[in-house]
Amino acid sequence: MSRFHELLLGPSTDRLLRGMAINSAIVGFMIHLICCFLYDQGSLQSIELAPFIDSYLDALYTPFSIILAYEVYELIRAIPESFSNSIGKQFEVVTLLVVRDIFKNLSDIGVSDTKIDSDVAFIAMEGLVFVLLFATSLYFRSKTVISADISQQDDSIQSFVMQKKHLACGLVIIYVLVAIYSFTSWSMGVLDGETSLSRSVFFSDFFTWLIVSDIIILLVSYKHIFDFPQLARNTGFILSTVIIRVGIGTPGYTGAVLFILSASLAVCVLRLSIHSNSTNVSE
Repeated sequence: MSRFHELLLGPSTDRLLRGMAINSAIVGFMIHLICCFLYDQGSLQSIELAPFIDSYLDALYTPFSIILAYEVYELIRAIPESFSNSIGKQFEVVTLLVVRDIFKNLSDIGVSDTKIDSDVAFIAMEGLVFVLLFATSLYFRSKTVISADISQQDDSIQSFVMQKKHLACGLVIIYVLVAIYSFTSWSMGVLDGETSLSRSVFFSDFFTWLIVSDIIILLVSYKHIFDFPQLARNTGFILSTVIIRVGIGTPGYTGAVLFILSASLAVCVLRLSIHSNSTNVSE
């Protein structure tokens, strides 16, 4: 199973996928930009594709979607390292997801002049959410980078890490299957005239499976962790993930507030956990 993990989530695979993601993002951006140009010049007429190419800002959606796909892979790679590291990567993914939504909403301004003021107000709200999520991801990175290397000397911890590696490998397979299903369903919807670019595509299903994996990790951790603050911390992190999942499927201001609530909860839980650890050390 270790070889299988190395094949799916090892450094060499990560470098390969990173290069593919960057190159695909550049090529995808250029192709999307050309389509927008052709539509603007009247050379490309398509009712189904119009919402995706009626503004040059729409071209930003493609590269950010590809980068998001790679960041989700990075999130899965972080699962065996530590629970807090994977939560930090989770907020990095959601931060990019919000940025992609902002670009899309900016591209829609001016297409319809009926609700420009309300659209700008909502974009301002999303900008605030982006800053808070970005700050949350930076906070997690600064506080969890020290604990990224887990000691393998203890047999119990080593077994726990191996179980998380098995879970991460399974999640990679689910990630690929959900991505194929989501892209196929979205493509068929476009052909049928459904032209919405919702953030719930793929991410709602994936975060549902991510919650399942987090709960499994929490239950398995009961075999190895007997400290209540650690268990409460992991439970709080799962709660923040659940709130994110609900926020992804909730449009408008309610979804933005849920993202803020999730980030605030995760930061408070991590801060309390760090304070508890420092207090125990001093005693």
